[in-house]
Amino acid sequence: MKFGCFAAVEPFGTMPNQLKAIKAMGIDYADITDSHNGGSLGVEFGFNPSLSLDSHPGKVRAMAEEAGITLTSVCAHANLLDPESPDLFSTYEIIKAVQLASYMGIKHVITTEGDPKTEFGHNLSFKEKLFLTVEKLYTPVLWAEELGVKLLIEPHGEVTDNIDAMEELLDKLGHKESVGICLDTGNSWLGGGDPLEYVKRFGNRIEHVHWKDLPADMEEDRGKLFGCGMAPIAIGEGVIDVKSVVRALQGIGYDGYTTLEVFGEENVVNSVKALKSYMS
Repeated sequence: MKFGCFAAVEPFGTMPNQLKAIKAMGIDYADITDSHNGGSLGVEFGFNPSLSLDSHPGKVRAMAEEAGITLTSVCAHANLLDPESPDLFSTYEIIKAVQLASYMGIKHVITTEGDPKTEFGHNLSFKEKLFLTVEKLYTPVLWAEELGVKLLIEPHGEVTDNIDAMEELLDKLGHKESVGICLDTGNSWLGGGDPLEYVKRFGNRIEHVHWKDLPADMEEDRGKLFGCGMAPIAIGEGVIDVKSVVRALQGIGYDGYTTLEVFGEENVVNSVKALKSYMS
């Protein structure tokens, strides 16, 4: 198992500085965490660790090589449950993430349905949310298949945090060679599920893992809050049985990339130590 880090470890730091900070912690792998269309004032003036989906792949590759980091995925977490809008990160942006990943030789693009922000989205029935998620991922899946990229669906919303709905979503999307799962230990637990059950149910369809442990005071949010970006504590300090998930992944022969979604350098370093101890 290879342990990497979200490229968002320093507040207001540029992407190159994020990668160098990750390397300084002794970690060799990272996700492209935040991205956007076109240009960004924050990137241009050095206080936003985001990457343009319109970037020349050689520029991004050189940035990673200079830091000594291997990029393992492009994150394209989206809002698939609200009506399309020019300011929405949705189907079009997922397609561009697939294209950029292909240009760079990165195998995985990670996405999810997210939470609705509009009255329209909040008024959808569960079946309508499942349908919309399938509909908006239909074309990105075809692009992934065409370009040899795998689109990984992450638990990070009402549909994907429900293990039965996740299974139905995968069945409806089809294209098993181009669609898999990014397991998130924190999100699946927070949404009311059990990350260990995801391993048991989906097995080798899991091709990337996001590690989080969450504190006991978040138990009251279980089943009501669908996904969180970063954990405030190190692996092993919270209530999630991450050790059993590690052992279960080892049991199915998982040896792929994983990513720490943990805030703070000390927490990141301690999380790596904990994860490696669970593997012994």
